[in-house]
Amino acid sequence: MGLMCLIVGLAVFHASHLFVTRRDARAAAIERLGTNGYRIAFSLVSLAGLVLIIWGFAQYRATGWIDVWYPPVFMRHIAATLMLFAAIFFVATYIPSHIKTRLKHPMLTAVKTWALAHLLANGDLGSILLFGSFLAWGVMARIAAKKRGDNGPVTAPSGYRNDIIVVVAGLALYAALAFYFHPYVIGVPVFSK
Repeated sequence: MGLMCLIVGLAVFHASHLFVTRRDARAAAIERLGTNGYRIAFSLVSLAGLVLIIWGFAQYRATGWIDVWYPPVFMRHIAATLMLFAAIFFVATYIPSHIKTRLKHPMLTAVKTWALAHLLANGDLGSILLFGSFLAWGVMARIAAKKRGDNGPVTAPSGYRNDIIVVVAGLALYAALAFYFHPYVIGVPVFSK
């Protein structure tokens, strides 16, 4: 039941986000619903998908775990390192910086890095579906952005003050995820004692 709920949630969430890449259909939906109506509908569908993903994955982990392969222990170290970069990329999404300009789409880069890190460290079916689908979505969304000429910010602010802020805030986010969120909310410690 959990795995099926996870799959349905992934389908709903990714379908809503792939819809955004179809600019003609998106524009028609905005015209029909209005900007606020479209945003509300998009948010509700995305939230429904996210709730199904979280609930389904939790149920899958509790009752239906299916191992596909057994990643070597060193993959956890690689994943932990990649997550440091993912946290910095995520923060760069919201702060104009050289990092943001260089990455072009830092949120997509963060999602792809997060997904790859977790794919390397987890060999069970649910994780492969969850993180593999987010990695595939991130790649497709980046390709779609490039095709429509969306190359992200083209100029960086002068100086590197914002880059330092991005890195420091990214390190703080990484620490919060690794030492608090992952062990206490997810139930899996990042760093074994």
